[in-house]
Amino acid sequence: MSVNLFRQRQRGAALPVMLIMMLVMLVTSIYLLRSSNSATLAASNLAYDATLSRAVDFGLHSGFQWLSETASASKASLNESDEAHGYSATLDTTLTPNDKNFWQNSVEIEDADGNRISYVIHRMCSQTGGFSKTGQDCVLTSANTVKIGNKVAIGESLASDAPAYASSPQVHYVITARIDGVRGGNVINQLAVLIGA
Repeated sequence: MSVNLFRQRQRGAALPVMLIMMLVMLVTSIYLLRSSNSATLAASNLAYDATLSRAVDFGLHSGFQWLSETASASKASLNESDEAHGYSATLDTTLTPNDKNFWQNSVEIEDADGNRISYVIHRMCSQTGGFSKTGQDCVLTSANTVKIGNKVAIGESLASDAPAYASSPQVHYVITARIDGVRGGNVINQLAVLIGA
């Protein structure tokens, strides 16, 4: 009889509690898996975007190199467009890099990794011709007269109150480069260049 006293009916309260805990753990593991997948995809997309951005910088460098060499040879040649090199002596401010006409006469180059990059160069002026032409509107900046280092040009003074006359202004140019990635992403970078007129 004493054995029957200890044998009472079991209610099974532990089983529902354990099932609820298992369900919570299952849902938590699903969310953990999803968040780790999202973090991996985000990191992958950021790395892909950085790779495209580095590749498009090659287009900016190529455009800058052509602009620099042309300005060194003859600044006057920059007063007219050079379609073969993707250069336009004017900038239509109604167009953005998303417009097809913005990329008219663009130059397409290929980097060492096989990426195809397009670039265009625009002089920030309303018309072709020199910056002082009647009716011409150009974005100009006064030349920087600050000297770095110890050398002083002939005719200049080291006196702090010596007059500093501005030379001819600097004309603004904008180089725009883009790349269309294989996964549907694209990157557009721009570089502003100032060249003395």
